[in-house]
Amino acid sequence: MEKLTVLVLDDEPGIRSGVTRILKDYTISYPFMDDSYGFEIIEASTGEEGITIINERTPDIILLDNKLPGIQGIDVLEYIKERNSEIMVAMITSYASLEVAVKATGFGACDFIPKPFTPQELKSSIDNLTKQLFLKRITKKLKQEGRQIRFQFLSVLSHELKTPLTAIEGYLNLMKDRKLGDQLDDYTVALNRSLERIQSMRNLILDLMDFTKVSFEKSKEKFEKINLFDLVNMSVGSMQPYAIQRNIQIKIHAQQPVEIIANPDDIEIILNNLISNAVKFNKDGGSVDITLINKNGSAIVSIKDSGIGMSADEVAKLFREFVRIKNEKTRNITGSGLGLSIVKKITEIYHGDINVKSEPDAGSCFTLTIPKQPYDFEK
Repeated sequence: MEKLTVLVLDDEPGIRSGVTRILKDYTISYPFMDDSYGFEIIEASTGEEGITIINERTPDIILLDNKLPGIQGIDVLEYIKERNSEIMVAMITSYASLEVAVKATGFGACDFIPKPFTPQELKSSIDNLTKQLFLKRITKKLKQEGRQIRFQFLSVLSHELKTPLTAIEGYLNLMKDRKLGDQLDDYTVALNRSLERIQSMRNLILDLMDFTKVSFEKSKEKFEKINLFDLVNMSVGSMQPYAIQRNIQIKIHAQQPVEIIANPDDIEIILNNLISNAVKFNKDGGSVDITLINKNGSAIVSIKDSGIGMSADEVAKLFREFVRIKNEKTRNITGSGLGLSIVKKITEIYHGDINVKSEPDAGSCFTLTIPKQPYDFEK
């Protein structure tokens, strides 16, 4: 349980002790909060003392009387605003007036508690302040994560596009200057490597398009009944040329129709990512087994490969955005680090689940579980 610090800034000892008595064992919990909240109470009787505590401890919530010896409560409130603090403030005063209320609201007061107040009135105000504090922190976190994601996005984009473009430019200059000879066959290696670089850029662009689609398109308008075998078969077909090149056998196991209601574009993105990874991170001469079953109102797709596998630490990082597993075995495998994070996002939109079991040099098994009937979600 997280403890929120509450500063009671009032010159009346009875008010301070009353707040402490009411809140010392009080807890708040809501379904949208990860944890419940309790309260640690600090008391102060003057504005000067309160400002000292604010500077030293930065309380989460302040219950502030306007009529104080020395510095007035409204001046303390103005001081808090100037510090751009996230402190939630409620004014507790029997001298409230329209003018004071308007001024206090302008300086960031979130609530008013008239004296004398009942325990329930105080708890109601604390409930309100705690919810506002929680939402303010969540908003700040989302903004910070958004900035971080944009920074990562641009870093990945610049690196992943700059590197292959530089390589392609080098190969083209070799051909332009006839550095390797005058025959086309002299440049077979350079041409093949240029095509590989172009393919990696194409894959990155497709991943970024999928990422944008998942972020902004959550409408149920495109929902329809889907036969998962058909979509799996289509995804396998797109990877078959590369699988044949590496002598990787792909088998689909489905004893009965497995159908769900969903947007086929979403499910295709999931399957393309999982099946392509099962081939890309496999060993030459390896295998991929895809199993489709119905279970407890859900469709389950299991994709098991005989590839390079992963350690427990690598699995723990797997579904984060812009994360690529980097080791000696993967250094020649290109990717944006977005694919599995996209899979995770789509799965969560459908209230499904994606998990993986893996062992180094023994392969990986990804298991996707999606309800057969769609859940309501915000358009």
